[in-house]
Amino acid sequence: MMYYKNISLALLLALTSYTADAQHLKRDKIHFGFIYPLSTNGIDAPADTNHLSIHAIAGVSAAEDGVSIAGISNVVKGYAKGVQVAGFSNHIGAESKGLLIAGFSNTYKHADGLQFAGFTNISAGKVRGAQFAGFLNTSKGNTGAQFAGFANISPEVTGSQFAGFANIVKDTVTGPQIAGFINIADSVGSQFAGFINVARKVKGVQAAGFINIADSSDFPIGIINIIKSGEKSLSFSMDDQLNTLASFRSGGRILYGIIGLGYNLENKDEVYAFELGFGAHFFRTRYFRLNVELSSLCLESFKAGEYFKNSLKALPAIKISKRIELYGGASINYVNTNTPEGRNLTKSYIHSWNADYSRNFNGLYLGYTGGINFIF
Repeated sequence: MMYYKNISLALLLALTSYTADAQHLKRDKIHFGFIYPLSTNGIDAPADTNHLSIHAIAGVSAAEDGVSIAGISNVVKGYAKGVQVAGFSNHIGAESKGLLIAGFSNTYKHADGLQFAGFTNISAGKVRGAQFAGFLNTSKGNTGAQFAGFANISPEVTGSQFAGFANIVKDTVTGPQIAGFINIADSVGSQFAGFINVARKVKGVQAAGFINIADSSDFPIGIINIIKSGEKSLSFSMDDQLNTLASFRSGGRILYGIIGLGYNLENKDEVYAFELGFGAHFFRTRYFRLNVELSSLCLESFKAGEYFKNSLKALPAIKISKRIELYGGASINYVNTNTPEGRNLTKSYIHSWNADYSRNFNGLYLGYTGGINFIF
């Protein structure tokens, strides 16, 4: 009886070893083909795991544990580890761990590694690593970075986003958002956009070509900054050239933007004034602060002739009430003009170029500015 038990045990061990060896051999398969099911794995391909897959058009497998290359598409029902390259698309049913390269699109559930697509990377779950797409990256959360020709979309990003047009995050971005047109986030490290930034809380710099919007942003750099915890004001000023301006200043606790319109009381032709600039508050107390501004002013007749003045101003300000302050101070100015009228606005220059009237006149001079500021 004991003899038969020993034989049965030996047969069981042999069967187990054979099954394990068979499974090992199955895992180590090399898969070549044209398009499913015209391949070395045939109709069993969706159940196989391969170490190397090469297909002229498209390959199908349960999992990939090495390299898979297809002229059009790789279709993997489970995980993919290693490198997957497709002329058009990679489709991974579970996690991609390694490198995905597709001429058009990569789709996957989760990813840990790098994904490159000519058009779009679409993740149904979270991504650890980086997404690079010619048009769009989407995920359920990123730890790493997103780079897209058009837009990046994710609920949260532990890292950075770079897009040609837009970055859109529902929650937090720990690093910077950089976009050609718009950035949107709840909480963000820094934002840089060609036109507009929108956030609830910005920890660093918020820089936009036109407008920044936030609940809290101490360092907005934009022409218009709508900051809930910041400051907005309307000022009326005049400088040494009799440029009278009505200007809107808006920003955070430290940085602010300037946009102004006005009229020159000295000229006959170039009388319409336009001003754009940036400023910063220093030495803030209850009744005093120093405003330092860098601005550009243009005088226009809407005919022939141009006048531009770039100014660095130091403007001490005294509050005479909670909402009103008086300011005034010195400025150093660089002038560029092609008209005698513009040149003669200033009588004395520290230094000038092209004084013979043959070309644009350039001059450097010291001036002053003063005004009143209504804060709201």
